[in-house]
Amino acid sequence: MTVTGIITAIVIGAIIGALGRLVVPGKQNIPIWLTIVIGIVAALIGTALAGALGVASTGGIDWIELLLQIGLAAVGVILAVSMYGRRRVH
Repeated sequence: MTVTGIITAIVIGAIIGALGRLVVPGKQNIPIWLTIVIGIVAALIGTALAGALGVASTGGIDWIELLLQIGLAAVGVILAVSMYGRRRVH
């Protein structure tokens, strides 16, 4: 993987993670780095899932793949909020 590929993965991960946070209602008390990691993982899994379903390569924008990625990011944000919130001591 090249430096450009890593930077691209971070940028796409941040966008997917942010969109996943927007889908989840309420305030999420998780750090931005965790949002980016969730977005990167959701993008990778969503792309693999779209490839397995045969919808990864379509003409124009791959809307189904994008929706899968955002949905997975939203699930990841929900899981992270529930786990991250438990670890905090008040």
